Amino acid sequence: MRCPFCDANDDKVVESRNVKEGYVVRRRRECLSCKKRFTTYEEVLRTDIFVIKNDGRREEFNPANIRRGMELACWKRNILAEDLDRMQQEVVQSLTEKFEQEVPSSRVGAEVMQVLRRNDEVAYIRFASIYRKFSDLEEFISEVKKEVSTSQS
Repeated sequence: MRCPFCDANDDKVVESRNVKEGYVVRRRRECLSCKKRFTTYEEVLRTDIFVIKNDGRREEFNPANIRRGMELACWKRNILAEDLDRMQQEVVQSLTEKFEQEVPSSRVGAEVMQVLRRNDEVAYIRFASIYRKFSDLEEFISEVKKEVSTSQS
């Protein structure tokens, strides 16, 4: 691992610990050249699952794409990074349990909306407004009204 401070390629692991319910390993490293410490994260990326896009293209499943969409939906909301991590992991775990090789992009979006809906209604509406591509304002208002009536029940 290259040191982010001096670019040396010689370090030692000082500490390792599992995070994100064991799906990620956090490692504290010390550069043997400059003696500064830095943190790395290791995570298994499943490359055997592909996302089938609406236009038929196949793309490797990348959990970072899910995270990016959730971050945009949760922008300026009171949601901690740990909560985003948990929600992302929930979506990834659900998808990998339900699909072995290919998952339609529509199912990825539906899973994200489900998780956001349970955690933050505003983030859910933001994500849904982009994901569902509402054709007009009336369709968007209808979805917001439906969400308000569901949350009041």
